[in-house]
Amino acid sequence: MSLDADAIVDRRRLRRKLTFWRVISLLILLAALGAGATWFTRGGGITPPGDYIARIKLEGLIRDNRDRVEALDRLSKSRARAVIVHIDSPGGTTAGSQQLFDSLRALQAKKPMVVVVDGLAASGAYIAALAADHIIAHDTSLVGSIGVLFQYPNFTQALKTLGIQVESIKSTPLKAAPSGFEPTSPEARAAVEAIVLDSYAWFKGLVKDRRKMDDAQLAAVDDGRVFTGRQAVPLKLVDALGNEKSALAWLESEKKVPATTPVRDYSLQPRFGDLSFLHLAAWTCQTLGLSGFARHLEEWGAVQAVERLNLDGLLALWHPPTSQ
Repeated sequence: MSLDADAIVDRRRLRRKLTFWRVISLLILLAALGAGATWFTRGGGITPPGDYIARIKLEGLIRDNRDRVEALDRLSKSRARAVIVHIDSPGGTTAGSQQLFDSLRALQAKKPMVVVVDGLAASGAYIAALAADHIIAHDTSLVGSIGVLFQYPNFTQALKTLGIQVESIKSTPLKAAPSGFEPTSPEARAAVEAIVLDSYAWFKGLVKDRRKMDDAQLAAVDDGRVFTGRQAVPLKLVDALGNEKSALAWLESEKKVPATTPVRDYSLQPRFGDLSFLHLAAWTCQTLGLSGFARHLEEWGAVQAVERLNLDGLLALWHPPTSQ
């Protein structure tokens, strides 16, 4: 009996030691990965040798992104001869789109830049495209959607049906207005409309200035519609139809950058993004036998992913109309 007890104690002691060294190994590995991520992020990755043309991609929803701003700033200081921006995005927040436009304009001041619309450059994504010297689209690409949107749900009828009334005490009538828990007052609607129209005027002014349009040309495209690439050329929303080869040809003819210059992808995000880093850490935990810790890491990563889907503020965003 004594021998069995001693064996159990020794086994537990050995298990604690093994767990301790597993945790230490994990921490060392994560520290090494973190140091590598920091090195790649600060340097923008491994800088290609010699002259090259940087290819960047703007996809999905656009919102405020400091990593992207810093990456574009690093690119402006790199050895890249020029930049080709591929866009496939419905837009996003107005503030995020302006931030992206400003960053691209700063980059364009130092490097020749061409935009290629792969599938969609609508609303906030078209704001980003306006930063370039030259815009190219495929025949069936969609561009435009010049406008600003402010949407909010109204639950008043549903709450009334359920017999629920939301009470609020506000410092002024327009505080936290409009609200989804009460009918929108004319004053609140007017205040929101003034915000929307002010941002819309800014958007139209940007299009008019960057695309060299007169009032009549702007009026033909500023009603919120999207246009195909074929329609957009005579409307002056884009400069030409084509693809990346067309962009290379333009850079050679207009900016004296040889079309034979290598084109290399340039990431606008850290090499070890939050989610990929978490998945790697979770896999490491599984390998070391720390399945509980791995599960928590994956759950936290999922929460972060959902959190990033939130879009606050005014939207410069296009989506296809749904049938009634």
